[in-house]
Amino acid sequence: MILSGLIFLPIVFAIVMAIWPQRNTTRHVALGFSILEFLLSLTLLQNFDPESAQLQMVEKTMWIERFGISYFLGIDGISLMLIMLTTFLVPIIILAAWNSIEDKRKGFFACLFVLQAAMLGSFLAMDAILFYVFWELSLVPMYFMIGIWGGARRVYATIKFFIYTMSGSVLMLLAIIFLMRLTPEVTGGSISASLIDFYKLQIPFVAGDFFTAQTLLFFAFALAFAIKVPLFPLHTWLPDAHVEAPTPGSVILAGVMLKMGTYCFVRWVIPLFPEATEHYAWIFIAVGVIGIIYGALVAMVQPDVKKLVAYSSVSHMGYIIIGLFVMNSYGVNGALYQMLNHGVSTGALFILIGMIYERTHSREISKYGGLAAALPLFTIAFIIVTLSSIAVPMTNGFVGEFLILLGSFQYSPWMAALSVTGVVLGATYMLWMVKRVFFGPAGEIVQHSLSHKEHALQDLSVREAVVLAPIIILIFWMGIFPNHFMDFSKTSVEHLIQNKMNYTLSWKGDGN
Repeated sequence: MILSGLIFLPIVFAIVMAIWPQRNTTRHVALGFSILEFLLSLTLLQNFDPESAQLQMVEKTMWIERFGISYFLGIDGISLMLIMLTTFLVPIIILAAWNSIEDKRKGFFACLFVLQAAMLGSFLAMDAILFYVFWELSLVPMYFMIGIWGGARRVYATIKFFIYTMSGSVLMLLAIIFLMRLTPEVTGGSISASLIDFYKLQIPFVAGDFFTAQTLLFFAFALAFAIKVPLFPLHTWLPDAHVEAPTPGSVILAGVMLKMGTYCFVRWVIPLFPEATEHYAWIFIAVGVIGIIYGALVAMVQPDVKKLVAYSSVSHMGYIIIGLFVMNSYGVNGALYQMLNHGVSTGALFILIGMIYERTHSREISKYGGLAAALPLFTIAFIIVTLSSIAVPMTNGFVGEFLILLGSFQYSPWMAALSVTGVVLGATYMLWMVKRVFFGPAGEIVQHSLSHKEHALQDLSVREAVVLAPIIILIFWMGIFPNHFMDFSKTSVEHLIQNKMNYTLSWKGDGN
């Protein structure tokens, strides 16, 4: 019952937060709950067998028998590390938001816990309808987090976010219903929403015929997940959402929510529609390369530091898509690792931007300059995270990008060469941003701080150091000892790569 506990404990936490009577202790209680959830998730590592490609810790019981819908949870190497990332980030987010969320704290933390439950459910659900419930549920708390606690254009950002994501989800629901109608072929006559039964279907595919069942289903699912990633040109909701979201919203959005899209490509699209995936992979690889270069070029001209990081996120997510669709061991392992890296590094960048915004109430790069002299410890932390983001060796980002580029080189040397330009551009705009913000002549903000002692900029507090310390440790740990993390997923990845044209997934026991 560990998996159910991981999903439903945050729901209980959300209810407790909503009715918690004492406002002054709300943050402490929320932090305690989030740490408890993280400690529970650590038991997964103790019980997980990394040498097995089977589903593990399965929980399965019939939910709506008439339609073959079951409460079906399971975990394998593809989902394990994303679950750990989710439970790791939430306590850090709460601690980072200690002073930034002043109004309606109880409601904010309730939304955060519901969102955590929905994301974990999306990673663990092995029934299509159950998955869809969690997938859609994740939109609601994020909608309120941006709409209530966001910036001046929060209403526009929330509506755009909701319309984009809901549009893709409708097509995915129709595709799920269609697949359910096919399942009697493999179940002996009964309808089923089990992903395991979906894997057994032999869905017709004809190369070059767009209107064959597999191709239409492939694009119905792929569009929903591409919007969530988001892939170019479906990315336009993301910069607005990031800029208007409060810092915790931006961290959870970049750190985990975007990974729901990339995870679902490898969990749903590639094994369910192998022929269509192989035939149309070039489209997604090309779009990934375009997204890498486009996101980097647009990030380079942003005057707002938060928007710069938002477009850098669009660029970096392109690498993950390339790694998944080259469909070799290097690429897929690199893509899964890069999901974790992006969650850690980009989440940390948004935390750091939130910290400096609390001090200066500005995100305009032109107003900064010379911050290194006033905030030396903060500068060191920011530079370390920046080096991780641009994939400097010995940081986590290097391992993922290197494997993806190695996998893309096996697929097409020319595609790998184009992808490398994103590495160069990424280093250019990130280092240029660091130079303008932290070095050079003192900008308007630093000058004001020097001339008004009551507004002097303060370096990292003890709380902020506690927030950043585990992230920085993880950056170097993942960069120097990647096998400590990749060993959990490599067996599942190899099983997917070797059996992608006839993928199956089994589990031990009855799951009851």
